[in-house]
Amino acid sequence: MSSHGIERSLIAYHDHNAERIRPRLIKALLDGKSVALASDAGTPLISDPGYKLVRAALDEGIAVTAVPGPSALLAALVVAGLPSDQFFFGGFLPPKSAARRRALLELVGVPGTLIFYETPKRLAATLDDMAGILGGTRPAVVARELTKLHEEVRRAPLAELAAYYGATEPPRGEAVVLLGPLPAHAAQEEAEATLDERLRRSLEDLSLRDAVDQVAAETGLPRRQVYKRALALVRGNEG
Repeated sequence: MSSHGIERSLIAYHDHNAERIRPRLIKALLDGKSVALASDAGTPLISDPGYKLVRAALDEGIAVTAVPGPSALLAALVVAGLPSDQFFFGGFLPPKSAARRRALLELVGVPGTLIFYETPKRLAATLDDMAGILGGTRPAVVARELTKLHEEVRRAPLAELAAYYGATEPPRGEAVVLLGPLPAHAAQEEAEATLDERLRRSLEDLSLRDAVDQVAAETGLPRRQVYKRALALVRGNEG
């Protein structure tokens, strides 16, 4: 703003002060002033605060417009070489492995390319969990420092990327992780590989019948196959 001679007051808006600052911004808008929400990197609202501010403005009948800007999500999708006609953006996964694996289980059946953001320190562990839940043969890409001097786009099967980043120092800069869809035959293999984990998770909250119905719907596996495995797990627990 200084380099372009723009003299306007700046107000920090983040997760820790949003509840306090948001009414102040809405009042300014209702008073006829203009408010621009900008982020220090990337596009506002993409894994960045702002959704509630936009929602509050819309609820007051205030017009909201967007100025297209840099987006690591879309830049990575363009250069990845993975299908771009359908994609799911998962933002940042949970930091703890158990919660992360549960979140990944919910995405096994999602068609199209899966896209996530990840921090350097968690990248190797996240890739390892992804390989275990979503399949090590799944085509994958790790992109970082996009449009910058040290841009890197590494493409390989998911298990290979997990092994590579597990054996190297954490990279600089946040990474975008993209996972391509599995071929139909591989998707069935992965569904069978994650069957026990899915059933154990469902059986924690559901009856045997409901758990079988849910997992069969999620995986596309025959209900008889799912029921047989669920029964074995239940009897094993009882023993």
